[in-house]
Amino acid sequence: MASTTAANETPYLHAAEGKHPKGLYVLFATEMWERFSFYSMLALFTLYLRDPTEGFGWTATQATTLYANYLMFVYASPLIGGLIADKITGYRKAVIIGGFFFMAGHGLLSIPALWAVYAALTCLVIGNGFFKPNVSTMVGNLYPEGSHLKDRAYNIFYMGINVGALFSPIVMEIVRQYAGFHAAFAVAAFGMVISVAILWMFKNDVESTERSPLRSAEQAADTAATAVDAPPHGISQQNESEQTTANNLRQDRMNAVPDWKRVAALIVIFLIVIVFWMVFHQNGSTLTYWADDNTAWNVSGTISNAINPLWIIILTFPLVWFWGLLDRRGLEPATPTKMAIGMMLTGLSFFVLYFAATIGEGTVATPEQLAGGSFRINERVLGNLRADGVPEDALQRIATAKNEENKFVINDVKFFAKEDETTGQKISGEQQFIDTINGVAPGQGTQYRDAFLQRSYLFQVSPFWLLLAYGILSLGELMLSPMGLSLVSKVAPLRMRGLLMGGWFVATAIGNKLTQIGVYWSIWNQSKFFIVLGAMALVMSVVLFLLLRPLKKAMPGV
Repeated sequence: MASTTAANETPYLHAAEGKHPKGLYVLFATEMWERFSFYSMLALFTLYLRDPTEGFGWTATQATTLYANYLMFVYASPLIGGLIADKITGYRKAVIIGGFFFMAGHGLLSIPALWAVYAALTCLVIGNGFFKPNVSTMVGNLYPEGSHLKDRAYNIFYMGINVGALFSPIVMEIVRQYAGFHAAFAVAAFGMVISVAILWMFKNDVESTERSPLRSAEQAADTAATAVDAPPHGISQQNESEQTTANNLRQDRMNAVPDWKRVAALIVIFLIVIVFWMVFHQNGSTLTYWADDNTAWNVSGTISNAINPLWIIILTFPLVWFWGLLDRRGLEPATPTKMAIGMMLTGLSFFVLYFAATIGEGTVATPEQLAGGSFRINERVLGNLRADGVPEDALQRIATAKNEENKFVINDVKFFAKEDETTGQKISGEQQFIDTINGVAPGQGTQYRDAFLQRSYLFQVSPFWLLLAYGILSLGELMLSPMGLSLVSKVAPLRMRGLLMGGWFVATAIGNKLTQIGVYWSIWNQSKFFIVLGAMALVMSVVLFLLLRPLKKAMPGV
């Protein structure tokens, strides 16, 4: 008993000395490798489902729908996993259980079968529910209540999330190119093995985290935020420099506001959050498709998933410094104002992509570009070909033709230059494309060659547009995401705080389900898709700006 007590007190001794306990770095590494495996899967998933060779030859609509359903369950799962850990398993044991489910999920994805995909997604949702909320809780439990190191600890931990998210798409791109999708999924599983091994080997350094948490509002917010990979409240810097007396006065003002007004204000925030996640999490589906098809670089769309975490790492600490500078001068905006600006930036990021798409859609491909380009037929292209006079029976054969493995032959399949496996000669995407159409609709490919090539040609624009859009989107995330959870923790009536924290997770899950709007990617022009999403985000930004005055009255001092 004495040795256990001493072990439990050790982190607090470090905290009292102004040093972070070793347990923080254990949890940093545990989370970094877990996020490496998690984001490895997300970077590959939709492209894997669409791949006609190693995957299942799904259309973008089918892949996007499954992706949206998976995200919905993943981002709702911490509600249940956190409750089980609180009441039954404890935190470290829950994280270990989650780790084994993660290993199983990523391992199953390395099996080339559709049943394995669904079994894998089930394991990954369960694993996330056990792992994510409880490793975040363990971070806060390393520190005594009131420790000034706790905010910094969550910021460091959040960097671990983004380091794992940054390197996973890069590694996956390399492994996929040389060994294929299934080997890449196996590497993701190995990352999870490292994560669990670190937590197990250094378990003595995190023993103190098993105590029942008496969480402050800020720790509750940070735990919930990092459980869904959102920034902790310290990144917002809101009111960080205020004295305890001032904080108490602010809370007294808050308590004077009727509960119904505070709850109504939070519901408005939840609606904003739904739209934000719907737009933001296009990164694993439509933005990956854009990166794969319409961005001029010599890599697949997998690599684009590294851009957001890179921007987060670059922007986080300058933004914290900037808010601190404004705070010292009494100019820091209120939390709802920051959220409105964040939503506006989210919308603007998609307007950048809209502008890039209009450039691409407005170009006419030259014979040289067609000879070296790539091609894809989808619902949008079929409609355009119909208008060009291509016979309906030919279009139907193209849209419905499947091979013996029940994979689409032409519909939503990408044709690009590659070597013939038999002769070793390089065959252009153009030639493969026309030959395949002729095989399904004899003679039609040759007769309507120009229409097929121009309508199906995948234009490409500079990677600059995607990098710029992600930079603006990431800044919007940093301004909006930590604000929302910090707001819930401060504004929610004490007796309803747990319920309204749960409301945040539900809003996040709904927003992720609505990423299914990506099914229109194959129906609308890319420019239309981007401007619709950008306009939705900007409308919510305007609504929030218009509601600033009543929101500030309902949430004084934040």
